[in-house]
Order: sequence, then C-alpha cells, then structure tokens
Amino acid sequence: MPECIFCAIVAGELPATQIASTERAIAFMDIHPATRGHALIVPRAHSRDIHDTAAEDLAACVALAARVAGLVRDRLGADGVNLINSSGAAAWQSVFHFHIHVIPRYAGDPLRLPWTPGEGDPQQIAQAAALLTA
Repeated sequence: MPECIFCAIVAGELPATQIASTERAIAFMDIHPATRGHALIVPRAHSRDIHDTAAEDLAACVALAARVAGLVRDRLGADGVNLINSSGAAAWQSVFHFHIHVIPRYAGDPLRLPWTPGEGDPQQIAQAAALLTA
C-alpha cells in the first residue's frame, strides 16, 4: 500500500526494531513508547482497521500480541499489560494499518489512559447487551 508506514516496515523499506514475527504478523518496538517495552503488532497484509482485516490475520496478530505480552512480563518485569487497538480516527487511530499496541504496565507507572472507569448504568448495559446478542 503506497505511503503506509507499517507496510514499509513490513517490506523492510523503513527501519524498525523487530522483536518477533510469524508468517502473517510482525511485532516491533513503538518509537513513541507509552512505557518501557511498548510494542506494535501488525499483519503483514495491509488492512485499514479491524473491520477490514481478514480473520486469519486478526487471529495471528492476537496470538503474537499474547506472546509479546508474556515476553514483557517475563523479561521486562511488567506487572500488567494493556492490549489496545484503535479503529477509526474517532478512536485515536493515527496510522491506518491495523495494529495492536502491547503496552507493558508497571506498578506506579504514570501512564493514564483517557478512559477512567466508572460505574455504568445497569439498564443501559442491559440494553446494549441485548442489541449485541440479538
């Protein structure tokens, strides 16, 4: 895909610190890390977002993200991990090639994501669940 930075990384046209790969996906370090060890998982085949990604590529990316999550726990001493995918500009997607952020979390780290969990309205939750399971 012309002018896709992640496609250029996959093709070896742009440098990246690759940390793992499979036939369908690669993992490399984020150059703007949120925390120590922040990595990105991308499918080798270009797809814009989660809605445009083949099921096999999604599965490969999730499996590789789980592997990298284990690595950051075992090798970097992370206390937890966030797996984040943003699909669409309204969801903060800035590179339009499907990707999963693997963000190691450390006890006491200063990173705060924009979402602050709070108690939801049970009726709204039930209504959404009904729509999703219909």
